[in-house]
Parts: sequence; structure tokens; C-alpha cells
Amino acid sequence: MTTSSATDTFTYPVTPGDFTTTAFGPTPSATVGPYWHIGLPWPDGPDAVPSGAPGRIALRLTVIDGAREPVADVMVETWQADAQGRFARPDDPRGAAVPVPPGFRGFARAPGDATGTAVVYTVKPGALPAEHDRVEAPHINVSVFARGMLDRAVTRLYFPEDAELHGMDPVLSALPADQRHKLIAEVTDGGFAMTIYLQDADPNGVETPFFRL
Repeated sequence: MTTSSATDTFTYPVTPGDFTTTAFGPTPSATVGPYWHIGLPWPDGPDAVPSGAPGRIALRLTVIDGAREPVADVMVETWQADAQGRFARPDDPRGAAVPVPPGFRGFARAPGDATGTAVVYTVKPGALPAEHDRVEAPHINVSVFARGMLDRAVTRLYFPEDAELHGMDPVLSALPADQRHKLIAEVTDGGFAMTIYLQDADPNGVETPFFRL
């Protein structure tokens, strides 16, 4: 690999070959950090809503590893419903809806800093209908990508003011009672914050609950 100082781009050598003689299949998962820096970020990646959108908040997600050190090369993705609890997708069983607020896209991707903190700008989602007349409390799905991980780790962020709905949420209520608080964000100036602990040798420790998709 050679580096061009003028453009700060990378040039990879090309090796000619006859690829028709080799059978290719799915490639195995590979660790993402720090290689995600090459192609995954984009300028407005952290913005699930545009600047100035009504109800815009900041989510500060800090990722800590098993040695209690911040994961400085982490990347965090979020996915959520809009402020009305709707999705602008035809596969939403209620039908696609115009996003609220305008410009909301439901998805964000943010890099972490030296403290392992990634900041996403979004709105608080509305509640979602669930099976058997239950309700999913307002929540944001969070995926964590980092060095040494063969696949993303997926968890959720819930909001502290929705305690009454937490007991009705089929996902949160499926966790042991002493684990649920780990998915409840804290109120901060201008938004919310949550610390995500990737590991803990103590089964009763601080490790964040993650979900298998």
C-alpha cells in the first residue's frame, strides 16, 4: 500500500488474474476496528435529524471494554421510529408514514472519541404497538462496532421518564429485573447519555445486556 500525501488517499496494487477458475462464497465476518474509518463514516452520519429540527436531542453513548478502558475506535449505529412511533417504510404493518419531524431518517452512525463516546443527534421516538395488545416503550436500537469484535453488539436505550411503559415492553420486561436499569439512559443537558459495557467477568457486574438478532 502506498500513501499519497497530496490527496491523503490510498492506492492499492492490482494483481491481474483469472478469477473464473476459483469458486467464491460468502466471506467470514472480520473485525471492524479500526478499518471502518476507511469507508463507513460520512459527514452527516451522526444526524438522524437535521440541525434545528423540533425536539432534537443529543445521545452520548460511551463504550467501555472489559478492562474498564474506553474503546476509542468504536463506531455506534442507531435505528429508531420517529417522534410519532412510525416508520417511513412500506413494511410497517400500519403503513408508511411521513417522518416526524421533517428530515428525520431514523438512522445514524457516529464515531467514538478518545473517551469512547459517540454522539448522535436525533429525536425521542414514540411508543410502538406490540403483539398481544402490548406496547414497546420509546427506545432506540444501538449497534456497537469495535476492534476485536467479529460481529456487532446490539442493545437498546430506553428513557427514564417512561417507567410506566417499561413494564409493558416485551423486550425490556424479558430481562431479569436487576438488569433492566442498565438499558435506561440518564438525563443530560440537551439530551441523554448511556454507558455501554462490553464485558464483565462478574456475571452480576456491569456488562450491558445484548440481544441476539
